[in-house]
Amino acid sequence: MPAARLLWPTEVEDPRAVVLVLHGGRSRGRGAVRPWQGAVLRMGPFATAVAEAGRGQIGVAALRYAVRGWNGDEASPLADTRLALEQVAARHPGVPIGLLGHSMGGRVALHLADDPRVNAIAALAPWVERPDRPLSHPGLHLLVMHGSIDRMTSAKASRAMATAIEGLGADVTYERVTGDTHAMLRRARHWHERSAGYLAQHLLGTPESATPSDDRVGQDQHRSR
Repeated sequence: MPAARLLWPTEVEDPRAVVLVLHGGRSRGRGAVRPWQGAVLRMGPFATAVAEAGRGQIGVAALRYAVRGWNGDEASPLADTRLALEQVAARHPGVPIGLLGHSMGGRVALHLADDPRVNAIAALAPWVERPDRPLSHPGLHLLVMHGSIDRMTSAKASRAMATAIEGLGADVTYERVTGDTHAMLRRARHWHERSAGYLAQHLLGTPESATPSDDRVGQDQHRSR
């Protein structure tokens, strides 16, 4: 049977926070996740960006799920991530945790939004389905980003989920990334820096770096508290 793996791209001896990076996957699939698969490789630059934004204060962990699919009611990657959270919390007790997930990884992160150990989430082009319930807890910060020409996951569904979580009292930012697709390649630098800066800001309480002028977001950015 395939097994999930928790890796540490950036280890910090006494971190002030830890970010767990969650890759995407498929609706169904019981094949083992391999390190060379696109969904896994796509998250490497995000792990690097978080480490850079953390300036030596944020440890970065990356989870490789056991299998590639969500697999209906089994929610396969969710069980893997719950175990990874326990391992991170045991390694660094009491340290705030951030989640950064793309697509299926974004769905996983939103399913863990009620875990009080999770202080901040960056959900990138999250896969949201009708049965998914909004979850939150006091003090949660959530960034949802979605490409304006994403044809793989629904921007409308992710916006509705962001609004519902805001209604539960979370600090929510929804951002439409103009001109980009599900793969996040056309404006990769913006995706990396924006999500990493957001997590560093809310996990460390530091000012968020300015968005580069050539990477400004679309007019329909939504911000609320």
